[in-house]
Amino acid sequence: MDHKAYGFSSPKDHQPVTAVEFEEVILYCKYPKKTLSSRLEWKKLGNTISLVYFQHALQGDFKDRAEMIDFSIRIKNVTRNDAGQYRCEVNVPSEQGPNLKEDMVTLEVLVAPAVPSCEVPTSALSGTVVELRCQEKEGNPAPEYTWFKDGIRLLDNSKLGSQSTNSSYTMNTKSGILQFNTVSKLDSGEYSCEARNPIGYRRCPGKQMQVDDLNVSGIIAAVVVVALVISVCGLGVCYAQRKGYFSKETSFQKNSSTSKATTMSENDFKHTKSFII
Repeated sequence: MDHKAYGFSSPKDHQPVTAVEFEEVILYCKYPKKTLSSRLEWKKLGNTISLVYFQHALQGDFKDRAEMIDFSIRIKNVTRNDAGQYRCEVNVPSEQGPNLKEDMVTLEVLVAPAVPSCEVPTSALSGTVVELRCQEKEGNPAPEYTWFKDGIRLLDNSKLGSQSTNSSYTMNTKSGILQFNTVSKLDSGEYSCEARNPIGYRRCPGKQMQVDDLNVSGIIAAVVVVALVISVCGLGVCYAQRKGYFSKETSFQKNSSTSKATTMSENDFKHTKSFII
């Protein structure tokens, strides 16, 4: 007579277990203490199922950084790669047949931000729109961003800032973009960005941005020089025409063409005469 397995699974609305990277955590299997007849397996779920505990032994790299506490696993040095869903399976033989029980545990690993990548233009013209960008991809949860100018934190609301700073910037703490709608010379300085989440924070090295006024007098001077060069070239062409340089060159080209045509005719005549003879 075949025996059917029976048992239960834990509710799916369980709260995830959170742990800070490089610290320790215990993945609890909600089942009474082990007995000699019970069989325990831990598996990590995903695209493929990997064994964590099988045949009374921890598997893979868990052998060196984890230990068993009854049916539960104590991970001594959690890494971000450990995040995911785990399943505890306990099989206890009984008179009614195999008694299979399962428990699901979701592990979320919290990670401090890495040094963010900061994009700051080295120069800009006053009155233009300028964007400074800050991004970090390792932190969990995703960090928020704060910009600093010359070591002083910029307020989220630019209108609350001092009179010595630009009052037209906007800062997006989620995307890390600091935008100056009309940048001015007062905005010149060293800018750095900080990425922060509940686990920690990191800041990128400061980068200098120089804002200069548009050099109107320089532009006018350049236009005048170009106009003078064009005028001089035009006068030179007129002078050459008056002196007849262009007409002499044309006459020379015509004479050269006539000479070539005459030579070709003489050659053709000689060739025809020799053919008749």
